[in-house]
Amino acid sequence: MIKFPFQLVRLRTESARPYRAPEAAKGRGDRYRRAGRVLGGAPVWSYGFRPFFLLGALYAALIVPFWVWAHASGYVLHGPFSGSVWHAHEMLFGFLSAVIAGFVLTAVPNWTGRLPLSGTRLAVLVLLWLIGRIACATVAAPWVALPLDMLFPVSLALAIWREVLVGRNLRNIPVAALLSFFALAGALHHLEANGIFEPGLPVRLALGVITLLMALIGGRIIPSFTRNWLVKQGSRTLPAPFGFLDGLALATTLSGVLAWIIVPQAVWAAALLLIAGTFLIGRLLRWKGWLSWREPILAVLHLGYLWLAAGVAMLGASILWPGLVPADAAIHTLTAGAVGTMTLSVMTRASLGHTGRLIASDRITTLIYAAVSLGALLRVLAPMLPDAYGAVIIASGSVWTFAFLLFAIRYGPILWRPREGA
Repeated sequence: MIKFPFQLVRLRTESARPYRAPEAAKGRGDRYRRAGRVLGGAPVWSYGFRPFFLLGALYAALIVPFWVWAHASGYVLHGPFSGSVWHAHEMLFGFLSAVIAGFVLTAVPNWTGRLPLSGTRLAVLVLLWLIGRIACATVAAPWVALPLDMLFPVSLALAIWREVLVGRNLRNIPVAALLSFFALAGALHHLEANGIFEPGLPVRLALGVITLLMALIGGRIIPSFTRNWLVKQGSRTLPAPFGFLDGLALATTLSGVLAWIIVPQAVWAAALLLIAGTFLIGRLLRWKGWLSWREPILAVLHLGYLWLAAGVAMLGASILWPGLVPADAAIHTLTAGAVGTMTLSVMTRASLGHTGRLIASDRITTLIYAAVSLGALLRVLAPMLPDAYGAVIIASGSVWTFAFLLFAIRYGPILWRPREGA
């Protein structure tokens, strides 16, 4: 059987067994306990997902309505970016980078068997993220704003590289490499804003990295979580294991994304994206997601992957048939749809699981999922409704923002308080 390198990447946001601290950490009294948690300080600094998921959600709930207001009122920011460029930069390198940080910093102990980044080091990383956000909104000098903004993504990438290499977890080098490319995209976006780099390429590079991360990580966690849940339900119908179609889906997604980054208007790039989107849908069907409809916290993962497949296919369609599928609609299928849904599905699940709570959706959590997908759907439809474009944009931003604000309200206390059963 053909083996693809994508099979080597094993990512888990939920550990099947308690974390065991390395030998070097043993014998240090009560400071270290199960799950590698550092005790004695505020719980919010014990694990990366706690501050970064909360900050990411609050930031998403802030910058979307702010951008809508700034766009309508003509308000000019004092940072290095214009209004629409600032919106794109902060959604990718502000909001999304915080969510990515929360995920990877929490997954690192499972990857490597090492202690999580916590305490002062985690607080410093959060501070660097905040410095970047302030710089992008207030520092007009480009050669000052750029290094200030790059402190966070570069530090995060170096931290993950260190953990992967020191922990000899070479199978996850692709993830560290993708984080490095994401940091590079952020720097290039600053250069583009100052007219010294090709327009559009930095955003395509960032979106390409995110697309690959969602395709790769989603392909590991979604069938795994689905299988575990179906087994508990006594079902004999289970997700298919990684096979030839899965490898084709990932290989064509990688090829299509690379082609789109380099030659975004090429017909062959569009063809690859359409093929990749088709294979991703075929891959999703192999995971039997329709059987999970009774558990929204699981079903939403399948919905997020469907958004991803649709976004990849729509990118290709927007190149071939721009009059039928606007590029703006395709981009927001990936961002508002796939990114919004996948981030909230992972954030809710990880927040519950890593704080010792039951991984199940309550009414508020289900409302969060419904709101983010409704907001995304409205945003995708907006370019196709020119007569109502402004009203639909406002409605989309309001509903999508509501989902993240509701996450902060519902899960903020969970992220701030100690783990249950500690």
